[in-house]
Amino acid sequence: MTTTLVRATCPHDCPDTCAILVTVEDGVATEVKGDPDHPTTAGVLCTKVSRYVDRTYHPDRLLTPMRRVGRKGEGRFEPISWEQALDEIAARLKPIAERDPQAILPYSYCGTMGLVQGEAMAMRFFNKLGASFLDRTVCATAGFTGYKYTIGGSIGTDIEQFQDAKLILIWGGNPIASNLHFWMRVQEAKRRGAKLIAIDPYRSLTAEKCHQHIAVMPGTDSALALGMMHVLVKENLLDHDYIARHTLGFAQLKDRVAEWTPERTAETCGITVDEVVNLAREYGQTALRGEPVAIRMNYGLQRVRGGGMAVRNIACLPALIGAWRHPAGGVQLSTSGSFPANKLALQRPDLLRGRLPRTINMNTIGDDLLKEASPAFGSKIEAVIVYNANPVAIAPDSSKVQRGFERDDLFTVVLEHFQTDTADYADILLPATTQLEHVDAHLAYGHLYMMANNAAIAPLGEAKPNTEIFRLLAKAMGMDDPVFDETDDELAAQAFNKQDARAVHFDWESLKRTGWSKLNMPAAPFAEGGFPTPSGKCEFYSEAMLADGLDPLPSYIANYESVASNPELAEKYPLAMISPPARNFLNSTFVNVQSLRATEGEPHLDIHPVDAASRGIEHGEMVRIFNDRGAFVARARVTPKARAGLVVGLSIWWKKLASDGKNANEVTSQRLTDMGRAPTFYDTLVQVESAS
Repeated sequence: MTTTLVRATCPHDCPDTCAILVTVEDGVATEVKGDPDHPTTAGVLCTKVSRYVDRTYHPDRLLTPMRRVGRKGEGRFEPISWEQALDEIAARLKPIAERDPQAILPYSYCGTMGLVQGEAMAMRFFNKLGASFLDRTVCATAGFTGYKYTIGGSIGTDIEQFQDAKLILIWGGNPIASNLHFWMRVQEAKRRGAKLIAIDPYRSLTAEKCHQHIAVMPGTDSALALGMMHVLVKENLLDHDYIARHTLGFAQLKDRVAEWTPERTAETCGITVDEVVNLAREYGQTALRGEPVAIRMNYGLQRVRGGGMAVRNIACLPALIGAWRHPAGGVQLSTSGSFPANKLALQRPDLLRGRLPRTINMNTIGDDLLKEASPAFGSKIEAVIVYNANPVAIAPDSSKVQRGFERDDLFTVVLEHFQTDTADYADILLPATTQLEHVDAHLAYGHLYMMANNAAIAPLGEAKPNTEIFRLLAKAMGMDDPVFDETDDELAAQAFNKQDARAVHFDWESLKRTGWSKLNMPAAPFAEGGFPTPSGKCEFYSEAMLADGLDPLPSYIANYESVASNPELAEKYPLAMISPPARNFLNSTFVNVQSLRATEGEPHLDIHPVDAASRGIEHGEMVRIFNDRGAFVARARVTPKARAGLVVGLSIWWKKLASDGKNANEVTSQRLTDMGRAPTFYDTLVQVESAS
């Protein structure tokens, strides 16, 4: 028996981007484990990825091209050859491209986070074609935009420093479920005497293990940050030297936050005045003692109408108290902006040849698939190529998305590992490789290491990497540009810009051998200012926001749907609903792994005892959750984990694996955020009743 150990990287949409060691025996992967030498992975994988071998060899893997033989959505297919599949795709796409290539739409996101298997060869194909752009904003662009206006880019506190903080605010996240290796650092900080405070509408697994939980209503995080700033200014809990040298607009900020008294803040957020005041005091006083204070924001808080502003307001806090002076101080939303990813080289926008196709926002795909041609919209969408995504399950206002994919005149190609909800609507289904079967290069959004993924095994069956599929599609469409001849290794060698001082040491062959290499970044990136904003300072007042038609100062933007902002709607639908990720799923990935799905059991809805009692709902009974957009059913869990006025449906289930064939996105909205054109999944009002 021949046994080898292969260096790999977790490809999934998680900040941790773990370094993996794959054991291969006679060409078969037998085990994946965390690399014990990688400083953030530290030998530990989450429950999901530790079973990645099971996923790769899953009996339901798609291993041959397929052609639909039943009605759309039935999921009935027959096997065909690659030659037949490519010929049929080209025959359908060529006449559309001749009429208007913008009638062809790619739909993809983070089924893999890889720079090669994600949007490298794929974007070369669509740029050459002149297809519609996809506005890939379904996750975090609201927060990225608000953070960029304030800080200048997605750069923040290094995860490897958090254990030295003395106060950590975990704001809008549940790292036990979605950021495990950050939580390991937090636990070490706790052992060293740090205080942990969770700010989250839901008493999550993480909130339960913090010293304090502040349960704000969804969409009010920006108000809490304004109220904290009010107290910091009023009680002079400020680092005046840092403010004077490294910030812009403090005088205007001071006037703005004067309006946000603890009383107004508490009423807006649905918490007590003491919670507002004591949080601000703890934050400011800890910093004034010279101790590191850190905030870990996550993406949950920005999936509301004012989500970008919420992140902006929170991002102002560290500069007010000088928290950036310490390596263990400041804030982290994402570290992705630290990486000089060479997307121009990988994606080749020059292939557009000066064309500027229209842009379709991925969050409004439900409406857009149902639109007819018009001067404002352009051509009707006639073809969709889906890869690294499952829009029928994950896109908002799901009934519209499903109706769009049901169109008989829509030609749909899906690249997949499994027959997902979206795959059931494909005309042609193409088998893609998993991370164990292809080469890729990765950045991270929770640490600072460039990462390599080596192929551990040969592709199973007839599966092919995304890159190879798009090379073959390009050839079938008559594209003969040399850019489609580059190998995956040649693509990976271009992943990071070596002209940038942060990645000057990048060498792909070396990275493949070592598995990972840390960027050249200072331990405390903004200890002496140097923010990548237009002014070089933390911008409390942003001229860029003013130019973009936004309030240049931190403000509060109420939800589209809440009791306070829309009382008429709240008469019909009085409960706010959020749908954060279930611990054993990752977006819609892993839902079909039986052992993980068995742990989750079935779709649940957590509802507060007061709200359950007023509706006659008993713990364990099936309930119907509904609004004007749609409805789904789940089993009620009557629990104070969901604060009064809020229900929580942990997600995202494949619709076909739920008892009613639906999931939480039946009730979510296609409306977009204040900035960044991002989704408002957690800006949702519903009513709940007994399903019986």
